[in-house]
Amino acid sequence: MPDLQQALAEVVGSRHVLSDPELTSSYERDYTGRYEGRARFVVRPADTGEVAGSMAACARHGAAVVPQGGNTGLVGASVPRSGEVVFSLQRLSEIGDVDPAVGQVIVGAGATLAALQASARAAGEDAGLDFAARDSCTIGGVVACDAGGARALRHGTARAHVAGLEAVLADGSVISRLAGLSKDNAGYDLPALLVGSEGTLGIITRVRWKLEPLLPARVAALVPLQSTSEAARLLAALRARAPSLESCDFFLDEGLRLVLEHQRRESPLRAAAPLYVLAECAARSDPTEELAEALERAGIDDALIADDSTSRAGLWTLREGHTDAINAAGIPHKLDVGIPLEQFGRFLDRVPDAVVAAGGERTILFGHLGDGNVHVNVLGADPGDPRVDNAVLEMTLECGGTISAEHGVGVEKARWLERARGAAEVAAMRAIKRALDPDNLLNPGAVLLSAD
Repeated sequence: MPDLQQALAEVVGSRHVLSDPELTSSYERDYTGRYEGRARFVVRPADTGEVAGSMAACARHGAAVVPQGGNTGLVGASVPRSGEVVFSLQRLSEIGDVDPAVGQVIVGAGATLAALQASARAAGEDAGLDFAARDSCTIGGVVACDAGGARALRHGTARAHVAGLEAVLADGSVISRLAGLSKDNAGYDLPALLVGSEGTLGIITRVRWKLEPLLPARVAALVPLQSTSEAARLLAALRARAPSLESCDFFLDEGLRLVLEHQRRESPLRAAAPLYVLAECAARSDPTEELAEALERAGIDDALIADDSTSRAGLWTLREGHTDAINAAGIPHKLDVGIPLEQFGRFLDRVPDAVVAAGGERTILFGHLGDGNVHVNVLGADPGDPRVDNAVLEMTLECGGTISAEHGVGVEKARWLERARGAAEVAAMRAIKRALDPDNLLNPGAVLLSAD
């Protein structure tokens, strides 16, 4: 493809069209280590114009592309599979000035979540979104996957923060809706369609991000529990008695022991329990009293309270440390599902046995109790063996859940989409894909199977 390479070099400069395997390798394997492939080239545009010019060149040559942000995805959607051109968007990292009147800021797709958080805090605002990959994940990827995290319980997923966006379509044309108007019903809401599309309908280049008020007073509680029914009662009490509730996560004792071993630290709790809930409240004034009232209402008399930033961070490292501890133990199968709260106990009890029956050895479960999001991590199964994935997703659907709560469908779950959504809805998705990307150039094989 020398003509394509030259065409791309004319747009972004030759030093930003990578073909040497030593330079492209870091773009060709995902965070889990399960998905990898060779890229035809890796292109590193600097702005929307260069993304558009590069996409137009690829369209002329019939070359498929894979958009990539921080490459922290877990479902194989951000790496090449069949010699696609990888568009790395990390150079689009500019963050504009915060508009304090409306609480919004324009952010480049390549800016990290941590950079947005820091910029927002400096202006007395809050990004309203947070998770462990904050230092690596990029805003374009966050929006493309509609990521959520612990604080989605109060502030919603990425979708709730998109006041507008700019994107490049499959032919290189640009759509731009960055005015940030809260009332604008002129025609179809194309930006909303691109949120959660995982790079299959367009390449997001800039986002107008809706911020939240900065709440300085925070308190967290780590609560050991004996069952999911106790966890449900605690969540109900927190919702009723603690309007400042911002997050409510859970993990199990096996996961905690793995994290403690990996971090080489002792448990801060006096005794072990089957299940732990980590809840955090945030307000303008100290929310400790309402958190304590909620715990009392739920019948909780044993909880570890953290009311300063250092102790709260210490508790959160127990929850956020799961990912690193799991990855250190082997190459995991990572599944992100949503389970109705009334089915939580059934799912958590049965999925480990289903995993063992399908060839896995160890299952680590954690996630966000407040919105039913369970992260299923399986160790001991061959990275390329789909049986454990199938077992987990089958049980998810049996429990009335969703196959993806925040990581996306990607390549990993594309074959399950029709089971989860139904034939009519997937047919509509295919029609939208054909209309916006008739030649299937944008992230082919992700979300919708290539054969579709």
